[in-house]
Amino acid sequence: MSGAKRPDGRIAGRKLEHLRAMANDPEVERAGGGFERITLTHRALPELDFDAVDTATTFLGKDLRLPLLISSMTGGADAEILTINRNLAEAAERCGVAMAVGSQRVMFADPAAGASFDLRPIAPNVPLIGNIGAVQLNTGLSADECRAAIDVLGADGLYLHLNPLQEAVQPEGDRNFAGLTRAIADLLPTLPVPVLLKEVGAGLSVPDIERGYGAGIRHFDLAGRGGTSWSRIEYHRRDDDADDLGLVFQDWGRTTTECLLDAAPHLAQKADPTTLIASGGIRNGIDMAKSLILGADLCGVAGPLLSAAQISADAVVARIEKLAREFRTAMFLMGCARVEDLKNNTALIRSGAAF
Repeated sequence: MSGAKRPDGRIAGRKLEHLRAMANDPEVERAGGGFERITLTHRALPELDFDAVDTATTFLGKDLRLPLLISSMTGGADAEILTINRNLAEAAERCGVAMAVGSQRVMFADPAAGASFDLRPIAPNVPLIGNIGAVQLNTGLSADECRAAIDVLGADGLYLHLNPLQEAVQPEGDRNFAGLTRAIADLLPTLPVPVLLKEVGAGLSVPDIERGYGAGIRHFDLAGRGGTSWSRIEYHRRDDDADDLGLVFQDWGRTTTECLLDAAPHLAQKADPTTLIASGGIRNGIDMAKSLILGADLCGVAGPLLSAAQISADAVVARIEKLAREFRTAMFLMGCARVEDLKNNTALIRSGAAF
């Protein structure tokens, strides 16, 4: 059809290449978010009924049964990707947890990819978060396209993800991050939902958070080092076999616990309420509990759910229910009846524990 935009195979193919790299290279999972260095205080007399422990919280004005966000993974027109996102959305709704989609840039290169983000009919009641790479604001992505990303998902919020390391390693990366703080500040008033600032595996530092806060952002996803290494994933997509940049930087950044230790007290001094999401290397319910103790409001998990999402929604539900039981058990064993009893309660960390 004359004037129609042709699908950009580079972007669509990249999504599948990412999935293949994650499936074929177990070392993209770096395992080292810092949680192993934290020892919690066990209570032999918790004075609680296990079944009465309440794991509920709220996020973006909606109730959650667990302080969990299914973190951004993928999107695109391929049938495999469509299945993954729909399985994740169904599981989010059934388990009462939030979900964020992968980068929606692909739907502007290939309109057929929009179907992988049409998830509100599947998850009508839980928070859904759209996702755009912040650097795309420097490559011509408009506020209209950001609103389109929100609309197709029926989103409650929009991630602007920051991935300078991934872009630096990626063969076709967009590396002009100059002036993004101003571009973000200009974008925010034009959008109908809150914007959340997110890293993708190297961590948000306090100066990053301060710039985001100054631009008007009040929700931050730390996405620290310790989970999936996107630098290593992009190494598998290199054009030159001798190019090992992705391996050299595969463990670059700050761990999730390091980010939390800095970010939580910094944001506590702010006048406006803020939301802090811990993600990056969270692999069980104990890690979730530790994250909330260090100041997180919510925990994001992606890698452990991907293989399940490639099977079925039931498989994802089973993985989330496992996390929920682990989280509830940790609360019970520390004598915490509610999520609020964990939040910022560093007294639960064993005295003398090094972290």
